[in-house]
Amino acid sequence: MTKRLRPFVLSAAIILVDQLTKAWIVATIPEDGVGYSFLGGFLRIIHVRNDAVAFSLGSSLDIPVKIALFIVLPIALVSFLSYLIVSKHHEGQLSRLEVWCLAGIVGGGVGNLVDRLFRSLRVVDWISVRMYGLLGMEYFPTWNIADAAVVCSVVLLAFSLLSARGGRGR
Repeated sequence: MTKRLRPFVLSAAIILVDQLTKAWIVATIPEDGVGYSFLGGFLRIIHVRNDAVAFSLGSSLDIPVKIALFIVLPIALVSFLSYLIVSKHHEGQLSRLEVWCLAGIVGGGVGNLVDRLFRSLRVVDWISVRMYGLLGMEYFPTWNIADAAVVCSVVLLAFSLLSARGGRGR
Protein backbone atom coordinates (compact mmCIF):
# COMPACT_ATOMS: atom_id res chain seq x y z
CA MET A 1 0.00 0.00 0.00
CA THR A 2 1.43 3.37 -0.91
CA LYS A 3 2.01 5.90 1.83
CA ARG A 4 -0.58 8.24 0.34
CA LEU A 5 -3.36 5.64 0.62
CA ARG A 6 -2.72 4.71 4.27
CA PRO A 7 -5.08 7.36 5.70
CA PHE A 8 -7.95 5.65 3.87
CA VAL A 9 -7.53 2.76 6.33
CA LEU A 10 -8.99 5.16 8.92
CA SER A 11 -11.78 6.14 6.51
CA ALA A 12 -12.62 2.48 5.88
CA ALA A 13 -12.56 1.65 9.61
CA ILE A 14 -14.95 4.52 10.38
CA ILE A 15 -17.32 3.47 7.59
CA LEU A 16 -17.25 -0.17 8.73
CA VAL A 17 -17.84 0.56 12.43
CA ASP A 18 -20.49 3.15 11.60
CA GLN A 19 -22.44 0.85 9.28
CA LEU A 20 -22.14 -2.17 11.61
CA THR A 21 -23.45 -0.19 14.58
CA LYS A 22 -26.30 1.24 12.51
CA ALA A 23 -27.22 -2.25 11.25
CA TRP A 24 -27.25 -3.48 14.86
CA ILE A 25 -29.52 -0.60 15.91
CA VAL A 26 -31.92 -1.15 12.99
CA ALA A 27 -32.06 -4.90 13.73
CA THR A 28 -32.56 -4.65 17.49
CA ILE A 29 -34.38 -1.42 18.36
CA PRO A 30 -37.68 -0.32 16.82
CA GLU A 31 -37.57 3.09 15.13
CA ASP A 32 -38.16 5.87 17.68
CA GLY A 33 -37.56 3.36 20.47
CA VAL A 34 -35.11 3.35 23.38
CA GLY A 35 -33.04 0.18 23.48
CA TYR A 36 -30.77 0.81 26.44
CA SER A 37 -30.31 3.43 29.12
CA PHE A 38 -27.18 3.93 31.21
CA LEU A 39 -26.13 6.10 34.14
CA GLY A 40 -29.66 7.01 35.18
CA GLY A 41 -30.67 7.98 31.64
CA PHE A 42 -27.59 10.15 30.98
CA LEU A 43 -26.67 7.96 28.00
CA ARG A 44 -29.30 6.23 25.91
CA ILE A 45 -29.00 3.93 22.90
CA ILE A 46 -32.01 4.71 20.75
CA HIS A 47 -33.14 4.37 17.13
CA VAL A 48 -34.09 7.55 15.30
CA ARG A 49 -33.89 8.56 11.66
CA ASN A 50 -32.69 12.00 10.65
CA ASP A 51 -33.83 13.24 7.25
CA ALA A 52 -31.70 16.39 7.47
CA VAL A 53 -28.26 17.38 8.75
CA ALA A 54 -27.01 18.42 12.18
CA PHE A 55 -29.74 19.58 14.56
CA SER A 56 -32.33 18.52 11.93
CA LEU A 57 -31.48 21.52 9.75
CA GLY A 58 -33.13 21.15 6.37
CA SER A 59 -35.80 18.61 7.28
CA SER A 60 -38.49 20.68 5.56
CA LEU A 61 -36.64 21.06 2.26
CA ASP A 62 -38.06 19.61 -0.95
CA ILE A 63 -36.63 16.26 -2.12
CA PRO A 64 -34.66 17.69 -5.11
CA VAL A 65 -33.00 20.23 -2.80
CA LYS A 66 -32.21 17.50 -0.25
CA ILE A 67 -30.65 15.38 -2.99
CA ALA A 68 -28.48 18.31 -4.06
CA LEU A 69 -27.46 19.33 -0.54
CA PHE A 70 -27.32 15.94 1.21
CA ILE A 71 -26.04 13.69 -1.60
CA VAL A 72 -24.45 15.63 -4.48
CA LEU A 73 -22.64 18.20 -2.31
CA PRO A 74 -21.24 15.58 0.13
CA ILE A 75 -20.03 13.44 -2.79
CA ALA A 76 -18.21 16.48 -4.18
CA LEU A 77 -16.74 17.32 -0.76
CA VAL A 78 -15.62 13.74 -0.06
CA SER A 79 -14.08 13.59 -3.54
CA PHE A 80 -12.21 16.85 -3.00
CA LEU A 81 -10.92 15.79 0.44
CA SER A 82 -9.85 12.42 -0.99
CA TYR A 83 -7.97 14.27 -3.71
CA LEU A 84 -6.20 16.36 -1.07
CA ILE A 85 -5.17 13.20 0.76
CA VAL A 86 -3.55 11.56 -2.27
CA SER A 87 -2.39 14.61 -4.23
CA LYS A 88 1.33 15.23 -4.68
CA HIS A 89 0.46 18.85 -5.43
CA HIS A 90 -0.45 19.49 -1.79
CA GLU A 91 2.47 17.53 -0.35
CA GLY A 92 4.27 19.52 2.31
CA GLN A 93 1.33 21.88 2.80
CA LEU A 94 -0.55 19.51 5.09
CA SER A 95 0.95 17.72 8.07
CA ARG A 96 0.47 14.00 8.53
CA LEU A 97 -2.03 14.74 11.30
CA GLU A 98 -4.01 17.04 9.00
CA VAL A 99 -4.11 14.40 6.26
CA TRP A 100 -5.39 11.81 8.77
CA CYS A 101 -8.01 14.31 9.95
CA LEU A 102 -9.18 14.67 6.35
CA ALA A 103 -9.43 10.87 6.19
CA GLY A 104 -11.59 10.92 9.34
CA ILE A 105 -13.90 13.46 7.73
CA VAL A 106 -14.07 11.33 4.56
CA GLY A 107 -14.94 8.22 6.59
CA GLY A 108 -17.68 9.97 8.54
CA GLY A 109 -19.03 11.67 5.45
CA VAL A 110 -19.22 8.42 3.51
CA GLY A 111 -20.80 6.65 6.51
CA ASN A 112 -23.73 9.05 6.54
CA LEU A 113 -23.83 9.24 2.74
CA VAL A 114 -24.37 5.46 2.60
CA ASP A 115 -27.45 5.94 4.79
CA ARG A 116 -28.80 8.72 2.62
CA LEU A 117 -28.34 6.63 -0.51
CA PHE A 118 -29.74 3.36 0.83
CA ARG A 119 -32.14 4.43 3.59
CA SER A 120 -34.41 6.89 1.75
CA LEU A 121 -32.38 10.03 2.52
CA ARG A 122 -32.57 9.20 6.25
CA VAL A 123 -29.53 8.70 8.50
CA VAL A 124 -29.70 6.29 11.44
CA ASP A 125 -28.77 8.12 14.65
CA TRP A 126 -28.53 6.20 17.91
CA ILE A 127 -26.43 7.88 20.63
CA SER A 128 -28.42 10.16 22.91
CA VAL A 129 -26.86 12.16 25.77
CA ARG A 130 -28.92 13.97 28.41
CA MET A 131 -28.21 17.69 28.77
CA TYR A 132 -30.36 18.35 31.89
CA GLY A 133 -31.68 21.60 30.45
CA LEU A 134 -28.24 22.96 29.54
CA LEU A 135 -28.55 25.22 26.49
CA GLY A 136 -32.31 24.68 26.75
CA MET A 137 -32.08 21.02 25.75
CA GLU A 138 -33.16 17.99 27.71
CA TYR A 139 -31.18 15.77 25.30
CA PHE A 140 -28.44 16.70 22.86
CA PRO A 141 -29.45 15.93 19.26
CA THR A 142 -28.93 12.22 18.64
CA TRP A 143 -25.79 11.23 16.72
CA ASN A 144 -23.81 8.25 15.41
CA ILE A 145 -20.22 7.10 14.85
CA ALA A 146 -19.94 8.93 11.51
CA ASP A 147 -21.04 12.20 13.14
CA ALA A 148 -18.51 11.73 15.94
CA ALA A 149 -15.73 11.03 13.43
CA VAL A 150 -16.50 14.19 11.45
CA VAL A 151 -16.76 16.43 14.53
CA CYS A 152 -13.61 15.08 16.19
CA SER A 153 -11.66 15.27 12.92
CA VAL A 154 -12.79 18.83 12.17
CA VAL A 155 -11.93 20.02 15.70
CA LEU A 156 -8.51 18.36 15.58
CA LEU A 157 -7.88 19.70 12.06
CA ALA A 158 -8.85 23.23 13.09
CA PHE A 159 -6.61 23.04 16.15
CA SER A 160 -3.72 21.76 14.04
CA LEU A 161 -4.16 24.41 11.35
CA LEU A 162 -4.48 27.24 13.87
CA SER A 163 -1.51 26.14 15.95
CA ALA A 164 0.60 25.59 12.81
CA ARG A 165 0.11 29.15 11.59
CA GLY A 166 2.74 30.41 14.00
CA GLY A 167 5.08 27.42 13.63
CA ARG A 168 5.10 26.92 9.85
CA GLY A 169 4.24 30.44 8.73
CA ARG A 170 1.31 29.41 6.50
